[in-house]
Amino acid sequence: MIRKTETLARIPLFRSLPEDALARLDTQCVWRRARSKERILGYKDEGADVYFVVQGHVRVLIQANSGRDSILRDIRDGGYFGELAALDGMPRSAEIVAIADSVVAKMPPAVFRDVLRSQPDVCDQLLSLLASQVRMLANRVNELGTLDVRTRIYAELLRLSRPAPANSRHALISPPPTAAELAARVSSRREAVSRELSSLERAGLLERRRGALVLLDPERLTTMVAKYDE
Repeated sequence: MIRKTETLARIPLFRSLPEDALARLDTQCVWRRARSKERILGYKDEGADVYFVVQGHVRVLIQANSGRDSILRDIRDGGYFGELAALDGMPRSAEIVAIADSVVAKMPPAVFRDVLRSQPDVCDQLLSLLASQVRMLANRVNELGTLDVRTRIYAELLRLSRPAPANSRHALISPPPTAAELAARVSSRREAVSRELSSLERAGLLERRRGALVLLDPERLTTMVAKYDE
């Protein structure tokens, strides 16, 4: 029997589907629970199923020739992954690892493609996501080619941050990433990231709090990134 948490009604991609259509899709999925740190998909794995994160947090990784992992993006409640293989039948282009205990639905590629053909809103949302991913990757390539490590760290901190509720002039990153995680996002080393975070603290631009990093002057960081890119 499908549990209450195991429904695609939690996935914004299917927002336009009526309840009966969602119920049919629920029965066509295989539901599973992934534990924190469990690998859900491996790089170049075969298979073309699409996975929907009904609840939890997973991470998209690629491995460089050096053996170090690079973090492409995080996917949380309501997101999905595996759509490329469902569309072109090629092996997986990245590794997916659960960051927290997660509930995921695995949908066969034929079912996914049928939904795309029959539901224009679902198709439009997928196209929008694919376009945003192309833009994100293009931006990452541009940063790797034009920014030094220090400035890439600034840019990534800004991307990860959200306006602080208590002070609109500050920005908050919560939960705070480790130095190793930041390094994997900007193609650097943990030691270099640790040095730059300490430098930002000394400059009065960053504050470490329990459960968060606070950017004390995000406008200045934005200006520093923009000036380097000129």
